[in-house]
Amino acid sequence: MRNLCFFIVLILGLLLLHGVHGEDPYRFFTWRITYGDIYPLGVKQRGILINGQFPGPQIDSVTNDNLIISVYNNLTEPFLISWSGLQQRRNSWQDGMPGTNCPIPPGKNMTYVLQVKDQIGSFFYFPSLAFHKAAGGFGGIRILSRPRIPVPFPAPSGDFTVLAGDWFKRDHAELGGILNRGHNLPFPDGLLINGRGWNGYMFQVDQGKTYRFRISNVGLTTSINFRIQGHKMKLVEVEGSHTLQNTYSAIDIHLGQSYSVLVTADQPPQDYYIVVSSRFTSPVLTTTAVLHYSWSTVGLSGPPPGGPTTQIDWSLNQARSIRWNLSASGPRPNPQGSYHYGLIKTSRTIMLANSAPIINGKQRYAVNSVSYVPASTPLKLADYFKIPGVFNLGSIPSFPTWGNGYLQTSVMPADFRSYIEIVFQNWEETVQSWHIDGYSFFVMGMDGGQWTPASRASYNLRDTVARCTVQVYPKAWTAIYMALDNVGMWNVRSENWARQYLGQQFYLRVFSPANSWRDEIPIPKNALLCGRAAGRHTRPL
Repeated sequence: MRNLCFFIVLILGLLLLHGVHGEDPYRFFTWRITYGDIYPLGVKQRGILINGQFPGPQIDSVTNDNLIISVYNNLTEPFLISWSGLQQRRNSWQDGMPGTNCPIPPGKNMTYVLQVKDQIGSFFYFPSLAFHKAAGGFGGIRILSRPRIPVPFPAPSGDFTVLAGDWFKRDHAELGGILNRGHNLPFPDGLLINGRGWNGYMFQVDQGKTYRFRISNVGLTTSINFRIQGHKMKLVEVEGSHTLQNTYSAIDIHLGQSYSVLVTADQPPQDYYIVVSSRFTSPVLTTTAVLHYSWSTVGLSGPPPGGPTTQIDWSLNQARSIRWNLSASGPRPNPQGSYHYGLIKTSRTIMLANSAPIINGKQRYAVNSVSYVPASTPLKLADYFKIPGVFNLGSIPSFPTWGNGYLQTSVMPADFRSYIEIVFQNWEETVQSWHIDGYSFFVMGMDGGQWTPASRASYNLRDTVARCTVQVYPKAWTAIYMALDNVGMWNVRSENWARQYLGQQFYLRVFSPANSWRDEIPIPKNALLCGRAAGRHTRPL
């Protein structure tokens, strides 16, 4: 009886505290985080396991589901998980970044209370603290449409998650130590598909049937190309947006990005290579998995099909071909195209330029010359409790200064309900990949050289895709529009994990003066408190 009463109080508390709707289902997860031996490239390594799994367990959900995820940290060090692409509507308390949440101490647990509010699509979670991402701890997230919401393609016969990316044989702590000493990471040792090396993973299909592949680049430093021997791929979704259903033989997927494709098993029954190769690297890394036709006894034949290697124009042209399906419904029944993003006037332009300064004799990375250093108190807690001296608003400029790099806990202020333009300017020789937590934005355009106001003439004002992670090619720019409709403290970062670790990130504070539950959910009762917030109180139940 006592346990039953506790459960009822818990559910009522969640309803009250998090503003969720009673008709939206709950899904409960219990995760235990441990170290364990893994052999992804044939060498024994220390990996981060979730419930003994590497990669971690899949999260399957439906639009508006409430996800109650209890994370038990059985490591010997603090740990934290973030949810790439989940917008955490009104609820940056659950974002799981070091600027929003205290780490889970060793031997302790924290329960995340998430709602996949008004979202569909393909995403992933990952460890956000230290350099844990180099040891695993990541997994896929699928958000299906509600039953009565039309989907612009027939239900596939199967739904596969593909978590691909580069990998290092060195321990994550050693890699972090290299960065801490001010050096660059070595070249990756290989690529993985779902935690396995060459031909280590198999996807089984039936001839004549169509399957959905959700592909995420969960790597640390490298763009990848994905292709399937002898098969075409029909693109249907990018990070929560249904797309025009263009057909591709190979797709570039940059760091942190996710794509959904439909593949029809229309070839003679046998085994076929699924290929992932690195982009813009020398040498080119390659790994394979197997597409296996049921009942076939014919194995792989020939070499894996080749793909693009260092060609920028090929990748740029493909990126420009990805368009929004204006007539398709998103998470709601109204068509995606009913939101006329190109007709809204922006109220502010922000330009963000990445750089690689040497500061105090060590390699760092910066945004507008500011190299981010984390505070001992999460910024969100410092903001809520009004703790002085943790960060200063305006500690990063809205435009490049082109001055020398410097260290700062950088936070940029922004107004709730404003509609802004952000230009990512890249004067370096490498492809950049940028992610913004809490939001989906419209990719207006991308091109070489320096962005100027005249560049707006090339913007796609009608059917560009909305997503949360975008690439910027070498010596080029990418521009986005974004509606600031989500109050909170949101991380803006490089998805190159070495660059974000060494400072190419900052936080965007989207503020509403109303201080209303309508705009932002109150601090959770179970929020962990640390740093200068330790010993304070969240709020009564």
